[in-house]
Amino acid sequence: MLQLAYEGQCAAEERRHTAATAAIRNPKLTLIALALGTFAIGTGEFGSNGIIQLFAADLDVSIPVATYAITAYAVGVILGSPAITLLAARVNRRTLLLGLVALFLAGNGLSAVAPDITLLVVFRFLAGSVQGAFFGAGAVVAAYVYGPGRGGKAFTTVMAGLTVSTIVGSSLGTVIGQHAGWRVMYWTVVAAGLLAGAALVAWLPRTDDLRGGSIGGELGALHRPAVWWMVAVASLGISSIFAVYTFIGPFVTDAARQDASVIPFALAVFGLGMTAGNLVGGRLADRFEHRGLIVGYGGVLLPLALIGVAGGNLAVLLPCLFGVGATMMAAIPTIQVRLTGFAPDAPTLMGALNLAALNLANALGAIGGAATLTAGWGTLSTVWAGFALTAAGLLLYLTPLARQPSVAAT
Repeated sequence: MLQLAYEGQCAAEERRHTAATAAIRNPKLTLIALALGTFAIGTGEFGSNGIIQLFAADLDVSIPVATYAITAYAVGVILGSPAITLLAARVNRRTLLLGLVALFLAGNGLSAVAPDITLLVVFRFLAGSVQGAFFGAGAVVAAYVYGPGRGGKAFTTVMAGLTVSTIVGSSLGTVIGQHAGWRVMYWTVVAAGLLAGAALVAWLPRTDDLRGGSIGGELGALHRPAVWWMVAVASLGISSIFAVYTFIGPFVTDAARQDASVIPFALAVFGLGMTAGNLVGGRLADRFEHRGLIVGYGGVLLPLALIGVAGGNLAVLLPCLFGVGATMMAAIPTIQVRLTGFAPDAPTLMGALNLAALNLANALGAIGGAATLTAGWGTLSTVWAGFALTAAGLLLYLTPLARQPSVAAT
């Protein structure tokens, strides 16, 4: 009887969704606008990794110190995004997304004129505070367009802009930084943000169906232990992306002894892997409860180990960069679907928490990698920090709490 009731509820939601979205002039343009927004955000985030050597030299700091700017962005997502999401709980998701774009433009514009590492750290924190809230609200809008039962596909669509940014945006940004200066790279990010903002103004639907909820409802989700367990699983497991991506420049120039012109190509290879993994991960998340995360976390351990052992050979490094990106991104949509399943009444906050977890992973990966470098263990040693953290995340996910049935399925 419960199953019949649940199926009837899903059918009713599908009918309501069909009637509601009929008013959207062109759903594909709505999804494109969201992807443009995440493309601009991803270009700013990952583009910073590609120019870390440039702003370190210009601001006269070491690479380990320069990673503070990368870490500050991650902390902005971890602390700022959930706070913004809660404060804006009642705001229509369209209005929230447009406000976040304005904050994004301010953060990146100020980064472009930062006179020293201290202010660059502050401005990267400001820019990072946008990311999780944007992804959370964007996932709600995408799910509204796609309809019930397609949470994985909706999140994959929002993430698509981010993954494409790792192929095109960050690589192009690195080239711009190398030839025109790292500050011009951030002005390029501002230009991409302006384009995304224009698309969002034009193509996001104006509807009360995207209105926010109560702060109490959002906060109620934070009392569920499974939510925090999944945040811990994501924070530990995804850190290997950043223990690799943050240090791709040194991998190419110092370990593989290639010219700096190869760095954008290596970044693009990593981005291709992320894009492929994102597409597969969305399908896995909608069809299987656990498989995407287990396959992703378990699968990444092999390319990580290969980089650690033989990454000084470019023929080994490049395929392994693809493998790390693909396996990790295959896991991320499952994390989002699981979080939303544990708190279906707070989807925007769960999206923000997912991105907060991923950026805690960013901080853990960057800090872990910087620690191995500071210890003098060699350029490629950063991957072993990622290996240990991802293995810990996988073991944590195998515990009963993280794998319990979601609220939506009970």
